[in-house]
Order: sequence, then structure tokens, then C-alpha cells
Amino acid sequence: MARDPGEGEASVFDIVDDGGDVPSSPLGPDAGSAGGADGVGPDGAGPVAGRPLAHGMLGPRLSTLTPVAAVLAIALGTVFVVDGVRDSARMERMRDVRGGVVGVSSPMQETWAWEGEVGAHGTFADRGWTGVAALGDVLVFESDGRLVALDPASGEEVWTVPLGQGPECGPTGYPGWSEIATSALVCLQASGAGREVITVGEDGVASAPRALEAGDARRYGDPRPGPDATVLRARRVGPQTAVDLGTAECTGGGCTGTIEAGRDLLLRAEDAVTGGVRWNVTLPFRAMEAEACWAGQGVPWDGSRVVDLLDPDAFGAQIGADLVEVRGCGLRAAVTPDGVLLGTDGAPGSSSVFRLDTGGYVAQTIVQASDGTTNSVLFSPDGDVVGEIDGYVSRPETTDEPDAATLLATDRSGQHLLSYAADGTQRWDAAVEVGSPRFLAQVAGTAVTQTWGGTVHGLDLATGDRRWQWDPVEGLDDWPHGPAYVSRAFSDGQSVLLLLRGESRGTGLVSLDAASGALVWDGTATGVVSPSHVAVLVAVDGNLLEVAPDGVRGLG
Repeated sequence: MARDPGEGEASVFDIVDDGGDVPSSPLGPDAGSAGGADGVGPDGAGPVAGRPLAHGMLGPRLSTLTPVAAVLAIALGTVFVVDGVRDSARMERMRDVRGGVVGVSSPMQETWAWEGEVGAHGTFADRGWTGVAALGDVLVFESDGRLVALDPASGEEVWTVPLGQGPECGPTGYPGWSEIATSALVCLQASGAGREVITVGEDGVASAPRALEAGDARRYGDPRPGPDATVLRARRVGPQTAVDLGTAECTGGGCTGTIEAGRDLLLRAEDAVTGGVRWNVTLPFRAMEAEACWAGQGVPWDGSRVVDLLDPDAFGAQIGADLVEVRGCGLRAAVTPDGVLLGTDGAPGSSSVFRLDTGGYVAQTIVQASDGTTNSVLFSPDGDVVGEIDGYVSRPETTDEPDAATLLATDRSGQHLLSYAADGTQRWDAAVEVGSPRFLAQVAGTAVTQTWGGTVHGLDLATGDRRWQWDPVEGLDDWPHGPAYVSRAFSDGQSVLLLLRGESRGTGLVSLDAASGALVWDGTATGVVSPSHVAVLVAVDGNLLEVAPDGVRGLG
């Protein structure tokens, strides 16, 4: 009978004999010899070759094996069905996780192409990247005065929404740098007294336009599309007194000195449909290097593009579906969609905040820029501090266990890799081969990382022991682009798909078995992915897409 295999194990069958000697042929030793008209050989041992078997003439051995064969066929069919169910469940699970692709076990090719303008080109657009959103199970972006939703499996336009003059829709993200999944998009359109806002849900139905009061911009700040169907406003608060800049100054080459005092910032979230206030939060000013007070660094909140101006009131923000990161003079903080302020207690300096798959957050601050010393604070989904890690923390780009995500950090020496749970509990400590590793994937009980030297490692997720290693240059038959690094990582829950970029701008896809590190397939010579730095890969509803400013392609 069949013993039910565990996940990833082979099926084992036990065939039990009836106790007698089984001949080399189930039809008996004399099968095929001459016989009579009844089809049985002269000694009654077996049928004559070429003649049909009479009913009931199978013989005792074959009669015994016949039900065994039937049971074996049923068992095999059962195992195939069980494996198919498991594969289907795994694929469906991977549709809902970051970087999840339904299947990466066979070489990919272009399956469809959509041509047209992709992404916003308005006041707040970052012209170096293409902002898109995953709204439910479709890819959504601005294109030539409208919102376009593409079916990621076929490339068909599922719906479109016409937009008014000068639209700005969000929150959108930049694949590989920020989250793109959102529950709704908020679009601001028109200007002056005609400024209005609409929201668009997963079904592509737009809400009735709501007029924005011109006086609100003076009282609360200019509007921006926010997370969770909100309109965000922000402005400096407090007495507008002269600020002593001391020795701080900015030139075309940057800024020097420190600004010790300045005004706080009030961030306000309004319901995009009703205009009701959801929350208000005040971000306190902290003494900071003058570089952060240069108005020409990034795009200020109001969309102006002033350069070479030392402005203590300057600020801007990166607004995502899961976080609002505010950057400016005296400001280094992030606010959750619920209005919880994160990252204000650490030392001033360059910092970043990111969301965990478990719902919590990590805020990181560079304590000492000269040696890259970093302090990381772990927050619960409600914004409570749950732990602190002395070092730079990274999360996997894709994982098959979003509810049990692992964090990896390197110590100050850069020679040890440490594993933590989302609450800061340390799990293990392992030696690092070359430099601080990049955490690519958490798949099939394996932590897949890449070192500064380019080697990809598979570590046992429970112990940190190295299971395998793979070098992109040595592991590929034809890679003429020099040293390679992994630009993006995706997974189907068994294999890890890596987008490689070479020193000479070459690109290519490879797939590795997560458990063993074996090369599943090499697609680096097919040219299926673009070498352009503005073309990025993104997973939407289990489908892999390449997004560029002039179009979208499906890969599968």
C-alpha cells in the first residue's frame, strides 16, 4: 500500500506477496509454448501465444496480482491527486505574498505586451521611476489622462477611468523599492477653485468628485493622495521666527553645518470621500545636518522644485500604501496609515522605516556614518516598541511564510549574520563569508542571501547552517557581462527566480531550487528581460510583469 508522503517527500509502496514463489512470468514458465484449441498449453501451465485467454484462465498468480495492480493504480492516482492539490494550494498561497509567482520552474518567455504611457508625469512624479499600483488582482497606473487596469494574466484592459486636468493619483509604488499593493487609489484633479478628489476601488468604479476647499490649503497645507482612501495635508506649525542658521550653508556641491532649531510639522489625514478628519499627528523638529534642509533635495510637499536654497521649513514625503515617510529639515520619521508616528526617538541621521509581513515595522538609523553603525527598532502593528537590534536589519524580498517572517542582521564587524523573529528574539548566529549579505528569499525552510562578492547562499532557516552556495558567473555556461548581482527575487514556494544584472549592463533570469541550490533553468541568453534600468519586474496576483515607461509585458 502507499504511505502518505510528507511535503516534498517521495511516495513509498509496499507490495505484499501471498507467500508462494512468483515465477519470472506471471503466466507461468511455459507461457508461449504450443497448445490446444482452448488456448491452454499441453501441460495446462499457460495460454498459447497469440490466442485469447478464456474467462477464468488467468491462473492463481496473475489472479493474485490483478487486485494488487488495481490497488497500486488507485494509490498512484491518489498520490498524483494529493500532489496536485498541494501544488494548487501552494500556487494560490503565493498569489497573495510579496514577490509570489505561480510558477518559476520552467523557462519564461513573453506572453503578452501592452504598449502605451505608463506612470504619472505630473508635479509630484519621480521621473526616474514608474509608479504603479496593484489594486486587488490587477495592475493599475496613470496613462495619458486616465487610469488603466490590466489583467496580469492576459494584458487585457479590465477597466479604465478618465481623469481630469493635471491628475495626481496614489498611493503608487516603485517595484523593488516600495510596496505597490493598495485597497484604493485617490486621485486629485483640476486646480485652484476647481480642485477635486475621487477614489477608485478594485472594481474600477470612481466615487463622485468632492470639491476641495481652497481655504483648507492655507489652514492645513496642500493636499496629496494618501493611504487607505485618504487625502493628506501637511504644514509647519509654531511661531515663524527667524532661525539662526549658524555656519550652515548650501552650495551646488551640497550643504555643511547643523541647524539646531526649527518648527514642528502637522500631518493631517482626511477621508477622501467625505472630507472628515481621520487623524492628526505632530512630527517634532530635531537638530539635524543642514543637508536635510536643502530644498533642492527631492520634491517638496507642495510640488515646487526650488534648488540651492537653505530652507529650514523645507520638507517632502514618500507616500505609500503601508507607510508615509516624511523627510525634511529636522524631520526623519514615518507615520502608519492609522496615524501612528514611528522613528522619532532614535539619534538624528539618515534613517529608513519599512513594514514587515507580520504587520509590524522596523525603523533604522545610521548612528555613525563613518563605519555604517546602524540601530534598528522593532515596532508592533500598533506602533509599540517590541525590540531593538544593534545592526542593520533586512527582510526577505519574497517569502512563502509571511506570518512567520524572519529578519537577518549583521553585527558591527560585518562578519556575523544573526537571525531574529519579528519581536526581536534572536534565533541563531552564523559567520558571514563576504560582507553584509542581502536577504533575497525565505522559501522552503531556506534563507537565500547574496554576499557583496556576488555568491548566493542557501542557509538553513532554523539553524543558519549553510546548505548550498551558487556563484552566478561560475554557475552559468554563457554569461559575458562580468560580475553579477541579483536585482530582484521572486518565488513559487519551491524555486527562487533571480533577476541578474551584470557589470556591463547585461540582464537575465535564472531559477534555483530553494532547498538544494541546483540550477533549475538558465534564461540569461534568451533576452526575455530588458537591460534598461527603467524596466522593472513586479509580481501581481502570481503573474510576473515587466513594467517600463512605454509599456508592460507579461512573462510566463
